[in-house]
Amino acid sequence: MRERLSIYFLRHSSRWKMMSSSPVEPVDLLDLKLLPAWVKEPAKERIYEHASGEENDRRSRAPNRSRRDRAPRSRESKMSRESQNGRDRRARNRNHGDQRKVFRAIAPAEITVRFLPHSPAFESVVAQIKSASVAYSVFALARLFLEKPERYDVRLTAKTESPVYQLGKNDAMSLDRDFLERNAFRFAHEDFYKIDITQSDPIKGNFSNVARCRLSGTLLGPTNHHNYQPQLRGLYEQRFSRRMSFAEYQRQIEIVNDPALIERWKEEARTVTTYTTSRDEIPSTFASAVEAERHFRSNYLPGLVRSAEEVTIGGVLSRRLPDRTLNRTIEDAWTRETRSPSNMMQELAGRFRQAGLNVFRHRRGMLFVSPIRIRAFVHEQGGVSPSVNAILEAVAATPSINRKELADKLTVDLSIEDIESHKLALASDLRWLISEGHVIEFNDTSLDLP
Repeated sequence: MRERLSIYFLRHSSRWKMMSSSPVEPVDLLDLKLLPAWVKEPAKERIYEHASGEENDRRSRAPNRSRRDRAPRSRESKMSRESQNGRDRRARNRNHGDQRKVFRAIAPAEITVRFLPHSPAFESVVAQIKSASVAYSVFALARLFLEKPERYDVRLTAKTESPVYQLGKNDAMSLDRDFLERNAFRFAHEDFYKIDITQSDPIKGNFSNVARCRLSGTLLGPTNHHNYQPQLRGLYEQRFSRRMSFAEYQRQIEIVNDPALIERWKEEARTVTTYTTSRDEIPSTFASAVEAERHFRSNYLPGLVRSAEEVTIGGVLSRRLPDRTLNRTIEDAWTRETRSPSNMMQELAGRFRQAGLNVFRHRRGMLFVSPIRIRAFVHEQGGVSPSVNAILEAVAATPSINRKELADKLTVDLSIEDIESHKLALASDLRWLISEGHVIEFNDTSLDLP
């Protein structure tokens, strides 16, 4: 009879909290067969957020036509094509240096990444293994933990000279302190301010155009509107002041005459967002994000950023880190570990032993875990029942035989009247052999001797 095993895990909230009070959900593990590694190869997909859709782009391209289907080219078109190819080649050479800069920007960081089983999921697995008598492949369990981010944690170990920086108790972290400080308000403003969004009265007046930021697409309103300059200055300070001067940013503003955009700006301008401090005895209220960020930087940011050489985060958070370099490093480590989960297997084996489970090697040195201590049957053949001897001989002669095949093999010569009673006796003897560790039953229902 096939045993069932489920992993329970905690959902993670959308704000990067490592643990929440969400209800526990089961994940069925009935597909854990003892198959070769190449059969259990996971689907080749990039699961981290910054993964691009390059594969989809390649698949979406039209297939090349065969040579005989192509239209003949004239001499002029051939010369034009060669000239265009030359220009493209020169353009690629000019851009090659910029591409190298991009590649260097997202190169893996010098940090050690180790994946650990998430404690609630691990404890649930241990409890369910102990409740049955089935042996599971540690290799398959390791891959199962790595399959879902809710099932594993990530331990980051950095060098002393280049630690990991964290933003207080917030889960935002980065290897670049300047990056974390620049974006600190965006990451942590909900921890310090209460945000209220209200709708004001409709904007009156006829407007023929609105200004729009080319870089962000934000509508700033008509240039003659009283709120245009504050909006322009606020957007610049909040998002672009570290990239360019204000004069350079002003050249990125365009004037559009689309009536639909004018109406959209009117509707957006009605929305009023205020920020009220939530940690002060006497709350202060700010009418814009720029004012709130200025207050945040002068009152909360100093001393908020801390460094650490070792940090452990949840698997869900590891896929949402704002630092692209750190995110890419974790993704690459996850890909390698999924292909060969030796570190996760080592971690699981140690924790299984600490939990009182038995980890043993079988089938060409593969690791398995079972609640039963495996041991060979050493009794004299004449001192046990013929049924027990028959079971041991059948399992020895046919490794990986399952219960049904064993019953059919040992009752083949019996009459119909004796089959049922003999099967009951076989089931009882087999249960005793398994519980004593003389026969191993794996989670795919196969049987084998130690």
